[in-house]
Amino acid sequence: MNWDDTAPPATDDVAPGGPDRLVGADADGEDTAVEAALRPKDLAEFVGQERVREQLDLVLRAARARGATADHVLLSGAPGLGKTTLSMIIAAEMGAPIRITSGPAIQHAGDLAAILSSLQEGEVLFLDEIHRMSRPAEEMLYMAMEDFRVDVIVGKGPGATAIPLELPPFTLVGATTRAGLLPPPLRDRFGFTAHMEFYAPAELQRVIHRSAGLLDVDIEPDGAAEIAGRSRGTPRIANRLLRRVRDYAQVKADGLITREIASQALRVYEVDARGLDRLDRAVLTALLKLFGGGPVGLSTLAVAVGEERETVEEVAEPFLVREGMLARTPRGRIATPAAWAHLGLVPPQQQSGGSGQQGLFGP
Repeated sequence: MNWDDTAPPATDDVAPGGPDRLVGADADGEDTAVEAALRPKDLAEFVGQERVREQLDLVLRAARARGATADHVLLSGAPGLGKTTLSMIIAAEMGAPIRITSGPAIQHAGDLAAILSSLQEGEVLFLDEIHRMSRPAEEMLYMAMEDFRVDVIVGKGPGATAIPLELPPFTLVGATTRAGLLPPPLRDRFGFTAHMEFYAPAELQRVIHRSAGLLDVDIEPDGAAEIAGRSRGTPRIANRLLRRVRDYAQVKADGLITREIASQALRVYEVDARGLDRLDRAVLTALLKLFGGGPVGLSTLAVAVGEERETVEEVAEPFLVREGMLARTPRGRIATPAAWAHLGLVPPQQQSGGSGQQGLFGP
């Protein structure tokens, strides 16, 4: 049976907020404050992203040897993987100041012109969520990146005059979670493009040990491994879980984080061994128990969970798809065998002892 619906897909390019989630990759106020103290200051100290680090090191060392500004850099990847940190490292390695802004903050070409005209020679301009910049500002950025010049329009109508404004050489570091939304003319103007990958558990353990040292937290290797395994391959989530486990260890134990303490703490915060939280499990539970594993339409699934369809689609589904527990098909969402196994449930065709008919995933 097909529980499908025909509601149009969401078109916003900003992930809906949804509920506050311990395993959410977006930074909140506390993350921003703590990350400033935990960020590495140079490439040698940066953990993970080995390929990106090696390539970026060559770019920066060559620029320093020439006595020139570094090429423009585009960093893409999911939130929480270190794009902002790398932008600050680029400025530090080049011995240059850094200016930080974001695409949504630049809604007019004049906003961008004001920022560019105040840059110093060699300064690094970090533009987060660059794909959300307005089109007029984006077109102005083309000339600024290529020729270090912008045309400022004075006046309106037939009497408007373009005044060329020369800019000092600078390095633009753009960050985006949706590289596919960048127009080719903008993407082609970056001299170096890097895609940030999710971290392996071993890399996250190194991140956790480093952060624990900076936060003066006692942690055993198996405790760090337990946290790393539930961190969804994302350093920001690993650091957030570390802080919550630290709180639990201080209140419920002697302050030392072991595997058992980490497991007990994250059970309190409803983060299971695979990194799924309450929302993730609610989606899987509804899909399996109410709809027999699907297929089921997104809106129907969202109603069953009691959340907005955008929350289910943009907040819960990406990780479930990446973990191989849920699949998006033209007929609707379907659960995979991994989802049944994770929740300890038996698929209907196995419950009936097998009828000889082929199921969704084969015989």
